[in-house]
Amino acid sequence: MPLKFVIIFSFLLFFKFNNSFSQQDSATLTEKEKQKNDIKEYIFHHLKDTHDFDILSYKSKVDNKKNYVGFPLPVILWDNGLVVFLSSNLNHGKDVAHIGANYYKLYHNKIYKTDSTGEIIYDDNGNVLNIKPLDFSITKGVLSMFFISTLMILLFRSLANSYKITGGVATGIGRFFEPIVIYIRDEIAIPNIGKKHYKNYMSYLLTIFFFIWFLNLLGLTPLGINVTGNIAVTFSLALLTFLITNLTAKKDYWKHIFWMPGVPVVMKIILAPIELLGVFIKPFSLMIRLYANISAGHIVLMSLIALMFIFKNWIGSSLSFLLAFSISIIEILVALLQAYIFTVLSALYFGFAVEEHEH
Repeated sequence: MPLKFVIIFSFLLFFKFNNSFSQQDSATLTEKEKQKNDIKEYIFHHLKDTHDFDILSYKSKVDNKKNYVGFPLPVILWDNGLVVFLSSNLNHGKDVAHIGANYYKLYHNKIYKTDSTGEIIYDDNGNVLNIKPLDFSITKGVLSMFFISTLMILLFRSLANSYKITGGVATGIGRFFEPIVIYIRDEIAIPNIGKKHYKNYMSYLLTIFFFIWFLNLLGLTPLGINVTGNIAVTFSLALLTFLITNLTAKKDYWKHIFWMPGVPVVMKIILAPIELLGVFIKPFSLMIRLYANISAGHIVLMSLIALMFIFKNWIGSSLSFLLAFSISIIEILVALLQAYIFTVLSALYFGFAVEEHEH
C-alpha cells in the first residue's frame, strides 16, 4: 500500500507540474500526440517477436529516415520446398524479398507471399488473403532461447564437473547456484511430490526454473528482448507441464477425477466434468500468469521511460526516471518470483499425479 501511494502521488505531481510548466500551441500539441502514438507503437512492437535482432533504432536528422542498429537473422520458410534467406532482404517490411521465382513481404511481423509490388490483398472483413508460408525462422526470441539454453548447458556442466574433481564440492560460480538447486530439491520437489518419486521430476523442475528465470532477466537488459512475454512460449512451457503430469499420472489420479471414492454416485456424476475441466485449467493458469505478469512489467517500465520524452522538463523527467528505476528493481524480483511460482505449481501438479492413497 505505501508503494502504491507513492506511485499515485508521483503521477499526480507529473501532471500538475507538466501543466504548469508547459503551455504549447496547437501545433506543439499535435506534435506531442504524434510522439505519444510513436511511443505506443514502439512499446507494442517491443512486445512482439521480430525477424531481426535490433538493439535500438533512431531517425536521421538529415532525411528523417529510421535506421536500425543490429543484425539480420535467417528466415526459414516452407513454400512448396525449403526457402532460406536473411531478414535483411525484407528490410523491416519496407522492401519485397525476391527469392528465386517468388516474392515475400514482412507485414505485421508475419511473412506473406506477394507479387513484385508487395501488394497485400484483403477480403471484405479485413483479413489478409495472401498466402502465408510455414515460418520456421530463427527470430529474436528463438535466438535468445538458444543463447539461454547454451548458457545453462555450459554453466551446469561446469558445476557437475566440479563435483567430480573436488569430490562433491562446488567451485567457482557453482557455489552460487548450488544452494538454489538444493532449495528446489528440499523445499519444492520433496514436499510437493514426495521422497519416493521426486527424482523423476527434478531434471525438469531445475530446467524450467532456471530457463524462465534467465529469460526474465534477459528481458530486463537494454537488448529489448521479450521472450516470456510471448504467449506462444508460455503456452509451450505450460504444455510440457501438462503432458508430463498426465502421462506419468497413476491410476489413483484418474480415479479421483472420474469416479471419486467415498462420494455419492450423484455427486460423482456432477463433479467428474468439473474435475476434468480442472485438468486443462491448471496449465492454462500457468500460461496466462507468466505471460501477463511479464508483459505487464515491460509495458509499465517502458511507459515510465517514455514519460521522460513526453514531459521534457526537470521535474517530470526526474520523477519518471525515479519511478522507472524503482519498477526495474521490482521487476528483478518479479523475474525470480515468476520462475519460482511456475516451478512450485508444476511440482504440485506432479505431486497430484503420483500421489498414492491408502484407501
